[in-house]
This record gives sequence, C-alpha cells and structure tokens, in this order.
Amino acid sequence: MQPRQVDVFFYGLFMDQGLLESKGLSPRNSEIAFVSGLALRIGQRAALVPDEKGKVYGIVMSLSLDEVERLYADPTVQAYRPQAVLARLASGGQIAALCYNLREAPLPSERNPDYAAKLRAVAEKVGLPGEYVEQLK
Repeated sequence: MQPRQVDVFFYGLFMDQGLLESKGLSPRNSEIAFVSGLALRIGQRAALVPDEKGKVYGIVMSLSLDEVERLYADPTVQAYRPQAVLARLASGGQIAALCYNLREAPLPSERNPDYAAKLRAVAEKVGLPGEYVEQLK
C-alpha cells in the first residue's frame, strides 16, 4: 500500500525539488501556484503574513506524511507549523494544501540578504513570474 500523499505549498527554498530529493524525499506533481491574502516577509528565513491584497507564489508538491514530518523535524525549520491554504494552480483550478509558516513572523526590519539572494535564485529556477522574483529582497 502506497503511503498517503499530501499537497504542500512551498514558498521558500524548499520550492527546489532537487533540494528535497537531496534530503531523501520523493516529491511528486510539482506545479507553480499562488495563494492570495498573504504576503512574503523575508527575515532570517521566509514567512507569510496576512495581507488582504497580497499574493505569494510558490510550488505545490505532493509528499507522504512521513516525508513532510521528516522535512520539518530538521532543527533549522522546526519552528514552522502547518496551516491550510487554498492554492491556485498555474494549470487552472484550486487545491487545498498544507503550508508551513512561522507562528511569529519576522519583524519588518529584519533582513537576511544571503537568504533573499538564494530565494531569488530558486524562484527563477522554478519559473515563478519575473515581477514576483524581482521583489524578493
């Protein structure tokens, strides 16, 4: 019996399928998507904050529940907690997905230029819209 798969909306460095595979995971069904009503805030890492006019792009991928648990057990991302989002797929339609986010967003003044540069590179690699990629600072 195949393990149950869940759809996860990734908006940070985990958008890189190769990175997930290097961690021993087997992501499936990768597709560009966006979530409305949120904005991306980059502090030491990426987080989402409520913004009724906001739109965050990312990648929806399917992983087993075990894979998701192993991924977020890593000490560098343990503070992230799952929340449900409704992602609009580039191919059309919507999908309910898990999205991992910090309970407390970084302060607007918090910056990590190295992380932002890595995030821009991943966003370009996966094909997020150019105007979105340009604002990742």
